[in-house]
Formats: sequence, C-alpha cells, structure tokens
Amino acid sequence: MQTSQKHQSSASVHSVFHQPVQGIESYRLPHIQILDNNTCSDGGSQGTSGSYQTYKEQFHTLESSTATNGLIAYDSPSAVSISSNRSPFSPQGSQSYLSDPHQSPDNAYGSPLSGSSGVDDGNEFMYKLRELERTLLEDSCSCCFQSGAHQGISAQGRNLMEMIPRLNLKDVLLYCAKMVSEGEGDLLTAVDLMLVLEQMVSVSGEPIQRLGAYMLEGLRARLEFSGSKIYKALKCEQPTSSDLMSYMSVLFQICPYWKFAYRSMNVVIGEAVANEPRIHIIDFQIAQGTQYMYLIHALAKRHGGPPSLRITGIDDSQSLHARGGGLDVVGKRLAEVAASCNVPFAFHDASVPACEIELKHLIIQPGEAIVVNFPYVLHHMPDESVSTLNPRDRLLRLVKSLSPKVVTIAEQESNTNTSPFYYRFCETMDYYMAMFESIDVACPRDDKQRINAEQHCVARDIVNMIACEDAERVERHELLGKWTLRLKMAGFMPYAMSPSVTNAVRDMLKEYSTNYSVVEHNGALYLRWINRNMATSSAWR
Repeated sequence: MQTSQKHQSSASVHSVFHQPVQGIESYRLPHIQILDNNTCSDGGSQGTSGSYQTYKEQFHTLESSTATNGLIAYDSPSAVSISSNRSPFSPQGSQSYLSDPHQSPDNAYGSPLSGSSGVDDGNEFMYKLRELERTLLEDSCSCCFQSGAHQGISAQGRNLMEMIPRLNLKDVLLYCAKMVSEGEGDLLTAVDLMLVLEQMVSVSGEPIQRLGAYMLEGLRARLEFSGSKIYKALKCEQPTSSDLMSYMSVLFQICPYWKFAYRSMNVVIGEAVANEPRIHIIDFQIAQGTQYMYLIHALAKRHGGPPSLRITGIDDSQSLHARGGGLDVVGKRLAEVAASCNVPFAFHDASVPACEIELKHLIIQPGEAIVVNFPYVLHHMPDESVSTLNPRDRLLRLVKSLSPKVVTIAEQESNTNTSPFYYRFCETMDYYMAMFESIDVACPRDDKQRINAEQHCVARDIVNMIACEDAERVERHELLGKWTLRLKMAGFMPYAMSPSVTNAVRDMLKEYSTNYSVVEHNGALYLRWINRNMATSSAWR
C-alpha cells in the first residue's frame, strides 16, 4: 500500500463524522455523521486483494461464526428515503422509494418484526472512533493481523471488541460497508469492524444475525477478491445435487415466493390460451419443471378436452447441478405427468444460456399459440450498464417478434442493478432482512435444513450483490416500474390480469403466515411481507 493510501489528512478523517448524508440518518452508527452523497460511488471501492492477503487467515468460516449471547441490542430500521435503485428510474440514475407509485413509503423502512431494545447513545463509541482514527494515521500498516485469535489487532479493534454489548449490529454493518466503499484509506477501519461483526453474527441466530453473517462474507469477499472468487467467499463446499434439491425444496415449502409466481402465471396462461388447440410455452428458467406439473393437470380438465402442449425449456447452471442432469430429466418427468392426464405433450431441450438464445433455438411452428415465461430470471440478463450488446433488451425484442399470446414475468421487487456500492448494500440489507424474517416465522432457528437452505440458496445471491461488479455481478434486480419501461420500449403492452388470478394467489397464501398479502396495482400483483413489497407478477402482450 502506498504511503498516500496509508494516511489521510486530518480534514478527511474529520469529515467522516461531520458531513451528513441526506436521507440516511438511520443508516449509521449512533450519532456519527457519514460522508456526503458525492462520495458514495463505486470508484475505488473494490479494494486491493494483494494488500490484504495477510488478513485472510484471520477470517473465519460461516460455520464458526457465533453470536455473543445476551450482548447484542437491535433496533428496527427507521425511515430512509434512499435506496440502491429501488424505484422506477431513468437509465441514467436512481430515485428514492417515495418516487415509486407502486412502493408504499413504509416499504422503504424494512419490516417491523425486527425487535427493538435500548441502545447506548453512541457518545463513547463516537469518541473512541475519533481518537482511534487519529491513531490509524500514525500506525501505518503496523496493525496487520498475526496468527492467533486477536494478536496484532489494532487499538481501535480492541476498543470496539469491548463495546460489543452496546453496538447495534445493523449500524455496524452499514458503517463497515461505508468504510469499504470509501477506498483503501478506510480499509483498516473496515477490517477492525469485520472482526467485531464476526462476534455478533450467527447463521442460527435472529434474522439480522443470520443476514449479517452473509453480508459480512460479502464485504470480506469484496476486500479479498474484488468479487472474482464469489463462490469461494462463502467458505463452504458445493452441496451434492441431492442435497441442493433438498435445500431448494425447504425454501419452496416454507416461503410462498415461488408458488406466488407459479400460481399467478399458470392462471394467466390458462386464461390466455383457453380456446387454443395447440400451445407452445417457452420457459427461460424451467428449473425442475414444477410449474408445469400444476398447469398440465389444469389443462387436462379443460372443457372440450385438453390441448396439445409443447414446452421449450431453457436451462441455467444452478438448475443443472441441482437436478444432477440436463433438461432431459425435466422432459421425462413432464412427459410422465402429461401421459397420466392424457394431455398430448412434447418437450424441446434448448440447452443454450438464456442471454444467447436466438430465434433458431426456439423451433417455432405455425399454428401454435406462443406463451413466454420469465420466472425470476430476467434480472440475470446483463443490461446496457454491463454490455453494449444489452442482452436484457435484446431478449425482450426477440420475444416480442414471436407475437406471443401472453408473456408472464415474476421478479423480486428490489433494485440492485446500477447504483453505487453503498446504496446497493443498504438495499440488499433492507430486502433480505424482510425475507429472513419471513423465513424465521416458518422454521426453527436451529433447524439444520433451514441453515443449509439459506446458505446455499440465498447467501450466494447476497454475496454476489455485495462483492461483485461488472459482468461478475449477475444479481441485478429492478423494480416493476423499470421493467415496465423496458417492456414498453420493446413494444409490449400490459396484459390485464383477471380477478381470478388474485383470488388464486390469496387462496395459496392461506397456507402461510398472515403477514403475507397480495395487492393488485395497475394490473400487476405484488406479494408483500408486512409493509414490504417482495415480488411482482405481471403479464404482457
């Protein structure tokens, strides 16, 4: 590390505590003002892997991270008017939650299920951070970690360790992210905060502790690898295909997110092709084919007899691993279901990544009613911020050229696409805090299957959003408002959902916590957890 990178001016250190950020007063350590908006950019936020290689041995695995019993106080998040990109916004920039007509202002604040208790006012913490920031100016790199539990930890780190009982976990995570986002000058502070966070998080604790464990791994991965080794950041072995199937099944059963998509899409599809004798469904993330097991049974009951059904399945690498085989596994399973229901059926295996699909891969036949299904997959397509080829919009234009009867889309109602790192970190925390709370009410905290499901099916998305940039960051969510702009630019118009779609989803939600609800707005459905919109289902033509 160069000398200029080791030392900041006293004015720079002073600015950490005295330059407010509009709209994020609640996203800071108590009574500590964080840098202004102009500093919140991705420039220099990746860190330098070479500078911190000596720290790696100090970092523990997720399996070893535990909470300090009885020491942590939590506050539920209060109002914030900023977000990564969580609103309908122009391609050039982001706006606040409050500018989104689909997003309740309450939605920006996180779920109220987070517990709350008295927390120290932070004066002591502020004083010590100021004092120890000055120490960092003199310490240079002398505080690099040595082997052993905390040998070589800086004076700042030791003081922070002593303050764990009075620290708010969410505030420490956000402040650590701020230090990471500011570049190398603050990375020593970030490393000290990570050692503190290690004592506060737990994969079997409260929702914020579990989420914190994975967000901490994301911060570490960002410093150590600049996101290039994202899957190694979790420090856990890839599960076998049978195990991963089991973990995915756990989430499918205890959370309604996938069932919300499948149920709403199937009703829309069934109504759109009600009078069609030949149907061709093109699915851009067919996974295990579960959605179509339900649809085939519904088509079998159609008045006048079932139609002829052909499904083109497009695969993804995670589903391939989970199945332990290619799309032929899905085709055989669906063929068996169709045969049992007397539905004429054919399956086409399009073993091409979704972003590379061309018309020739889809084998369109005359006389077929075409349906296109995008279940939680469009956000994986790179857009104009990643590639000048813009696969996301190219794919939408290709689909429009097919003149489909209907296009169904389900997406997370979140926006982690193009904003600077710190705001994306805040958005990720807000969204997944609600998700972890929803999991918490459905499964015991010490349940090993739940821990594995979160670790292997959710944590990697979180780490990818925090640690990776450019083409390596594949989790790029957008709000429905932005999808609407994209779809209309590609020539699509909204396809109105009938009340039967809403009713079908409400019937499905009876199996889950009453904290879930579904709201119809401008022809689309929003799945909510308390006051937070979690997912949307919409249809287009």
